[in-house]
Order: sequence, then structure tokens, then C-alpha cells
Amino acid sequence: MSENLQAGAQWLQSLLRLQGIETSVKPNLVNNEAGDSCWLVIDESSLSEDQIHHLTGDRGGVLDAVQYLANTILNLEKPQEEQQAFTVELAGYREQRMAELKATAEATAQEVLASGEEREVQGLSSAERRQVHNFLKDYEGLETFSRGKEPDRRLVVKPAEQPAE
Repeated sequence: MSENLQAGAQWLQSLLRLQGIETSVKPNLVNNEAGDSCWLVIDESSLSEDQIHHLTGDRGGVLDAVQYLANTILNLEKPQEEQQAFTVELAGYREQRMAELKATAEATAQEVLASGEEREVQGLSSAERRQVHNFLKDYEGLETFSRGKEPDRRLVVKPAEQPAE
């Protein structure tokens, strides 16, 4: 197991302990469309439903904040080539949300390709917008970009500009 994975699991376990939550964190190296990611999976078997809800937060907000802290702190002062992406998972939330995002991305892509008109996807965190950009990057005939300012930033999917002949 890599040092990054072990350091990530120890850091997250310490953070949870400081919150009065005694549980373990299992580190996994996952290779997906976005490349290698260190997944830090919080063991929910000893947690109450209330604890799981509070750690996940509304629409994953608390989990997103913990993940942001993990990525910031664990990569602090490391050269770019040594930095590692961390994903914090609890009770299958990330896997379920990723499946929902893929379905949304595919449905939006099909709508745009059929109608020829742009569509906005609202209610995504910055990390989720990045994932949808990544899901759609290989769709021929589509472009994606973000519009607006936080907290009202939206992902836009539109037909690709055709080069002038």
C-alpha cells in the first residue's frame, strides 16, 4: 500500500476521532476515467444512521468539505508530480452519486444532440461539474463549459462549433 494511501487513511481517521467518531478508514487505490484516485472509505458498520447523515451532509456537502480538506492538507507542499487525488466515501454515497452523474450527463448529451440547443445542468458541486465535463469530453459534436459564479455556477452542454471550411 502506498504511503499516500496510508497517510490519507490515518489523517481521516484522526479527523473523525477528533469529532468523537470511532471508526476505521480503509484506503483503496481506484483507477477510473479520471485516472488513479486514493479512495478513503469510512467504515459505516459502527456508525448510527444519524452519524452517517451528519457526515454525508445535505447533497454530500459535508463529505465534499472533508474531501476538499483531505486533498488540500495531504498534498500541501508536495511537488505536482507527487500529489494524489483523494476521494472520501461513506455508505456508498460516491458510487451512487457517480452513477447518477453519468446518467445525467448521458441524458443531457442526448438532448443536446437531438435538439441542437444548449442545456444547463444546475445543482452540481465543482467536483461534480469536473466529473461531468470528463464524462462528456469524448462525445463527438459536443462542448462543455461552466457559466456563472458560485454558488450559482452551472455546467453548460452545447453542440460543438463546426470549423469553417
